[in-house]
Amino acid sequence: MSKLTSSKKKAQKNNYNDNHDKNALTLAQSRQLVKSRVFPPDDLPYKKDWLPGIFGVLDIGSNKITCLIGQGKPNGQLQVLGYGWRRSHGVKQGGIVNLQAAERAIRSAVGQAEEAAERRLSKIYVNLSGGKPQSQLFNVDWPIGGKEINNHDIYRLVNEGVLRAQIDGREIIHALPLAFNVDETSGVEDPRGHQCELLSTRLHIIDTSATALRNLATVLMRAELEIEAIISTPLAAGLAVMAPDERELGATIVDMGGGTTSIGVFGEGQLLYTSQIPIGGSHITRDIAGILSTSIDTAEWLKTMWGSAEYSYDDEYQQLPIQMIGDDDYEVVTKIPLSRVISIIRPRIEETLELIRDRLDNANVGNATNGRVILTGGGSLLDGLGPLAARILNRQIRLGKPNNIIGLPDDTANSAAFSTAAGLLAWAAGDGRTLADLDFAEKKSEGFLKKLIEFIRIHI
Repeated sequence: MSKLTSSKKKAQKNNYNDNHDKNALTLAQSRQLVKSRVFPPDDLPYKKDWLPGIFGVLDIGSNKITCLIGQGKPNGQLQVLGYGWRRSHGVKQGGIVNLQAAERAIRSAVGQAEEAAERRLSKIYVNLSGGKPQSQLFNVDWPIGGKEINNHDIYRLVNEGVLRAQIDGREIIHALPLAFNVDETSGVEDPRGHQCELLSTRLHIIDTSATALRNLATVLMRAELEIEAIISTPLAAGLAVMAPDERELGATIVDMGGGTTSIGVFGEGQLLYTSQIPIGGSHITRDIAGILSTSIDTAEWLKTMWGSAEYSYDDEYQQLPIQMIGDDDYEVVTKIPLSRVISIIRPRIEETLELIRDRLDNANVGNATNGRVILTGGGSLLDGLGPLAARILNRQIRLGKPNNIIGLPDDTANSAAFSTAAGLLAWAAGDGRTLADLDFAEKKSEGFLKKLIEFIRIHI
């Protein structure tokens, strides 16, 4: 009996091993099949379907103006066909302060990109970094009456929220549906074709100063360019440097520019919150120049070449030569310890990070603000910034630079300082939109009568 039982157990064990081997082979085949479906060719982990066409984008910053001309490729990458940049003139804290100077700088940057791409631009996608942009969330409902939802219903839903959000002296630049609810079914990405009684959404509205927009439109018109769309700076920067999983799980982009620092909180794949701090890299440069009585150019050199947010043991002994303002004899210089420069830089960085922390704590968008913080923009290149930011923000920190984009001319352009320009190109090609084939751009109408006509047209 025991031998028979032993033989039976052995046979069962062999059958189990045979079946296990077959299942293992099937599992391996399944994993290979899943891998082939999830990961497209060219080793791109996230393949995108771009909008067709060639697009021109313009990043107008306080320190530099960048123009890119490019398109989306079938393999999911963005291809830059032409590139140009110039030092910024006539721009302060992201706003136009001198129309003539800004026009010349824009013409020069765009002309360089056009020459490289062998293509003229008439319309442009441009970023918004001035005008004190503000961010609000609205819950909006629209009755459907049991019929099938179509494009017109979605436009009506969005326009309902836009009308509620309008404020005198402010212009809406983004009306972004975060997700749709079809009756009791929530989280619907594309409600078209569904039947329901009530369609609703949570709408993210970003607006800005109407005066700032008019000045922007004026300088671009003088440069013979028409605005195709205006894109929030943190939205563009986030599209350039964030992985899709970061956007989905919740992460914050901090774009540290020359005149301003822009904040964008992402979650569930969408931009949930934006804010702006009127402090940037140029403020650090001016702090150094003012306290050390040296020129702006020398202060920028000190910050870029030697600056840091953290002290080290040797900083007190490292002597840096600087020329004081008013010294005509270039051979006469003063030497200061590197620790002196860092002692000027660090308080401004601490102030900026503390303001960022306060904005995130008061953002009111749930757990999305608790995720990783991605630092980008030219100001993020400062040595020692990451560890200091991790301590003050009490969050994981990483440095972000443009990814999934080819054709930029050198390592300098493919750095964190050019994230916004790369993100503008991604938006123009269709990235970051709830429904990429629908244009939710606000149709501007001035005056009470036109607004009244628009209200009647939508609701009747």
